[in-house]
Amino acid sequence: MIISNISKAIGIVLFSMVSLSSFAQDAIARQAPSDRRLKDIRNVKLNNTAALSADLNNPAANIYTDWTENIRGCSGVVPANYKIDLRGFCMPTPSRKVNSLFGPRWGRQHEGLDIKVYIGDTIRAAFDGKVRICKYNGRGYGYYLVLRHPNGLETLYGHLSKQLVKKDQIVRAGEPIGLGGNTGKSSGSHLHFETRVLGQPINPALLFDFEHQDVTSDFYVIRNGIRNGSLAARTANQMGANENQHTMASAANTNDRTTDSSEESAETKQNAVNKQSSRKKTNNKAVSYSVKKGDTLFSIARQHGTTVEKLCRLNGIKSTSILRTGQTIKCS
Repeated sequence: MIISNISKAIGIVLFSMVSLSSFAQDAIARQAPSDRRLKDIRNVKLNNTAALSADLNNPAANIYTDWTENIRGCSGVVPANYKIDLRGFCMPTPSRKVNSLFGPRWGRQHEGLDIKVYIGDTIRAAFDGKVRICKYNGRGYGYYLVLRHPNGLETLYGHLSKQLVKKDQIVRAGEPIGLGGNTGKSSGSHLHFETRVLGQPINPALLFDFEHQDVTSDFYVIRNGIRNGSLAARTANQMGANENQHTMASAANTNDRTTDSSEESAETKQNAVNKQSSRKKTNNKAVSYSVKKGDTLFSIARQHGTTVEKLCRLNGIKSTSILRTGQTIKCS
């Protein structure tokens, strides 16, 4: 009887061991594909991180062929219909006040926006990128930085009181890079902010809406390319899914918002003169214009064949006045 019970107990133990072994093997077999998937995911993540790091080490290498401390003389080629991705941005400052716009000022071209900040205010990188220039210019930008970004854009931050990064340093969007100041040729504390491609200035208001602390669209499109720092043709901004276009330096279309182009052709100039002459002959009554997002006094003057000075006289405003969307401007 005792021997029989012992035999039964041994049998039960052996059966349990076999069952447990089978269960464990089944569990391991079920888990193996998950482990492989997890390994694949980790590999993809590591590869993406490596690619991003390489991109930031040599940002926008597909269009730039140099890495110098020359602001305007960049070498390279931007192809036609080149999209600058504005997603993943950070506003350089939470300030919404623009003191001075892009365009002619005091007899020369003002190539950026002056944003009101106070000495010591934090200035942040607009996108991921790498510091190309970290210098001081006492007769110009004061303490300033130039960052190159993988999307092809370069951003400049001027009149800083302090630079928090160094040349060739990789930075992330939103990372503090400097402090607001009043250094260099400046009449008051502010941030001078520029956006450039291949050394050519682009009106930052076409990309950044400081009043609403947002970008104007997901992409900014350069329609006809830039070669070795020269504007080969007009550029345009793609606004949302409906692709509303806002062209730069277009004298031929008065419905477009315009800005100055340093490489404007003689033919375009003549067309502008002809249009202006035609308007004077056909328009004998007062003309008014409703301000659109991104307009400047200079662009409105160009559209209507007049001057900024005349617009200021007609509307009782100053050349530094900030225009509001929907504001009515008398043009003649």
